[in-house]
Parts: sequence; C-alpha cells; structure tokens
Amino acid sequence: MRVHYLQHVAFEGLGSIAPELERKGHTLSCTRMFEGDALPLLEEVDWLIVLGGPMSVGDEKEYPWLVQEKSFIRKAIDSGKTILGICLGAQLLAEVLGARVYKNKYPEIGWFDICRMPGLEATALDAVFPQKLKVFHWHGDTFDIPDGALPIAASDACKNQGFIFAGCVVGLQFHLETTPESARLMLSHCRQELVPSCYVQAEKEILADGPRFTEINRVMNALLNALERGR
Repeated sequence: MRVHYLQHVAFEGLGSIAPELERKGHTLSCTRMFEGDALPLLEEVDWLIVLGGPMSVGDEKEYPWLVQEKSFIRKAIDSGKTILGICLGAQLLAEVLGARVYKNKYPEIGWFDICRMPGLEATALDAVFPQKLKVFHWHGDTFDIPDGALPIAASDACKNQGFIFAGCVVGLQFHLETTPESARLMLSHCRQELVPSCYVQAEKEILADGPRFTEINRVMNALLNALERGR
C-alpha cells in the first residue's frame, strides 16, 4: 500500500507510525510543505496522513501553502481515500469538511485522559479506543465536529478530541504516534509554550514515564490496523 504524508515542520514526523507501516511492507512518501515540495497525484496515493505543526489552519498569509494543501485534502476526501489527520492535520480535515476551527479555552500540553464518546461501536474504531485512555497532547486550537462525522473522544480541557467521517477519514486532536525521541524534538523547538497552567505539564513530567509512550504507540498500531481492514 502507498502511504503518503504531509509534513509541516521538520521536527514533527511520523514517530511510531513509520516503523509499523514499514514492517507491514507499505511504501512511504512525503510532501514537506515547509520546503515547497510538490504534492503527488491522487492516483499515486492509497492512504494520506496529515501531520501536526505549530501553525494554525488560518495562517495562510504566513504559510501560503496551506491553501494548496487544503485543496488537496478536499480532493482526497472526495476520492474516498483513507485519511488520518493528527493535531493540526485533524484541524485541517475539520475545516475542509466545513467545521469551525478556533482557539481552545485552555492550551493542552502533556499527558491527560480522554474519554471515549458513544457511537463508535458501528465504526472501524470500536476495538481501538477503551473507555478511558491517557494520551499525549500538544495543542492550543480545537475544532467543532463536522456534519456527518462521529466524535471519538473528549477530555476535561477540550470537548472535541477527534472524529471519524465516512468510515475512513479520522482526525485526532491528540498524539498517539509520539515517542520519547519525538517528544524531545517538540520540546526543543516549542519549549516556550510550556507556560504553567492546569493543563500544561512541565518538561520533566512529560518525559517521566516511558511506558506511557509504549501504550499510546500500541493504540496507534491498533488504529492503523483498523483503518487497513476497513479499506
């Protein structure tokens, strides 16, 4: 299977996703939006993954490639591609699907619980998400759930933590792909965002518990398997 991902900054990559897809024999290709790479032809892509980044979906003057990227995502949805959007990627999916994207009441950075929303039983994600799961967050924006989509989860700080649309388009506000190494990269580039508050943890706390990363990576693998079975 041909998996293509859209990358917005050099320090936010696929994390645990890459070795899992490579282990299963899938091919990986990338458009580095921040370097002006050309987007692929849709017929060359089976799966699309849209990664995170520190910019907002409305920052088109500063990042004019966002306009082209949104158009590409819209065409991928209309073509029935399997799509996974993470953090900024989920916000881009939400906006392209007509939902509002805006500042969340609180920035959410660190390890906080999400609670599963009802309705996933009839979707490919039924066996992926438990009723409660501690996941890694790094975001200041949020989104409304697009019309026709089902919400995946909520947290105390952020009501809408994800959605599934048309059975094969998934947006996650949180990060299941993060490894200790990728968390350190995010910290090294975005440490200034760690302004103490009730939903922002200190760097030491973020990196303290290695098994947490192993667990979220396991859930990400289950999500990838579920999307693959659903194709």
